Amino acid sequence: MTSFDLGRTEQEAFLQQTLSTLLDWYEKGDEAPVGTLWSHQQLQATVADFTYKKPAATKASLQNLMQQLKDFTIHTTNSNYFGLFNPRANFPSILADIITAFFNPQLAAWSHAPYAAEIERNLILQCCQRFGYAEEAQDGTFTSGGAESNLTAIICALHHHYPNYGEEGLFALKQMPVIYCSAESHHSLLKATRSLGLGAKTLQVIPSDMEERMDLKQLKHQLILDEAAGKQPIMVVGTAGTTGSGAIDDLDTLAVICKAHSCWFHVDAAYGGALMLSTKHRRHLSGIEKSNSITMDIHKWFSVPMGISLFLTSDPNILHRAFDVSTAYMPEKGESKKEIDPYVHSLQWSRRFMGLKMHLPLLFFGWEGYEEVIHHQIHQGQLLRESLEAAGWEIKNYSHLPILCFSHPSLEQTPARVQEIVDDIVSKGKAWISTYPIKGQPCIRACITNYNTGPEEVQKLVDLLSTYLRQDSSPDNS
Repeated sequence: MTSFDLGRTEQEAFLQQTLSTLLDWYEKGDEAPVGTLWSHQQLQATVADFTYKKPAATKASLQNLMQQLKDFTIHTTNSNYFGLFNPRANFPSILADIITAFFNPQLAAWSHAPYAAEIERNLILQCCQRFGYAEEAQDGTFTSGGAESNLTAIICALHHHYPNYGEEGLFALKQMPVIYCSAESHHSLLKATRSLGLGAKTLQVIPSDMEERMDLKQLKHQLILDEAAGKQPIMVVGTAGTTGSGAIDDLDTLAVICKAHSCWFHVDAAYGGALMLSTKHRRHLSGIEKSNSITMDIHKWFSVPMGISLFLTSDPNILHRAFDVSTAYMPEKGESKKEIDPYVHSLQWSRRFMGLKMHLPLLFFGWEGYEEVIHHQIHQGQLLRESLEAAGWEIKNYSHLPILCFSHPSLEQTPARVQEIVDDIVSKGKAWISTYPIKGQPCIRACITNYNTGPEEVQKLVDLLSTYLRQDSSPDNS
């Protein structure tokens, strides 16, 4: 019989080898290219020899694995990564993942991991408080990511509007439900409506205005049309930090509209929700305290490993109504009813101790430490804006977040050149940026995602971009 336990000497040797390599990478990762563009054929050939027919766990194979990850990964931990909301993980959060893996607590039932469950519960309540939910109106759950949190929001909205939804499902719906979001909203909402059997037509996409926010006049008009047509508006999703341009919807006005039409008001603040930690910038989230629920991804601006998100709600009973089940093979629930079993409070059943990678960094740095990081990254975004404009680039988006979508007058007649520039920069591994259309015009998109990104990296990116403008304007290219 094969033993799954290695001897203590082997364990220490493998662990030391792994930690030594990873710590070197964590310290010197910026010395390697951010990444490049790879072919599928190349990657298939790289892993084709893994047949797993015979054991092959050696120091060499372990080292090879880590080398291949270095060679075939976009290094979001690099301070020259200006891409999506993929951060460099802070060290305490990495320790949290290691500790969780060793203890492997089971967070389905409170009785199996009461300390872990109460840490998560405390974090949920503290975040509810920071978002402005009243003390008697606070609840939530940790989820695997923003997609699960947004799916949870729709499930809660359905249970809120249809008391028999848990028993009858879609047959409890007497009218066609409608969910409203902006054209800039995350497409996880589309996946959610399809997954729940509501269908894509349930999702009413409202055009965005000149600042990429939901057009509220269009929303009001569509609500009236749908109600007149016998449909039932059940939910409006405001976004606090759209993925493309970083727009924050007018949450105060959305709250008023939702109340007038009896809609569940959900705010997808997967990225921008972290502004709640800033006494200076949290004003941009005004109105979020009036919401019924909130999505906030911890694996974005909190700089922790994938994947962890928070779903928060001001309805303290809705998660229980949506997910409560009873079965003989699970431990009995606490008699006091104060202990919350996570499996009756969320979509997930067996799951890891996700909350530790939020808890441990807060122990090390506190809320104030996170506030400093947020202010630093917003400042670097402002510096990037100023440097781009000084170099002749034009900013095309409106955002309070460190997200810049920009172009240059010389590129307006050759829009395909925008993607060519981005692809060339990425392929050379000097930086990672992307493209995003603003009002139909292709733009270069850069976002400050790494807490180590500073003035040097910002200026390096601007200088790099400007070399392409000089190349395009040279006589040899005319």
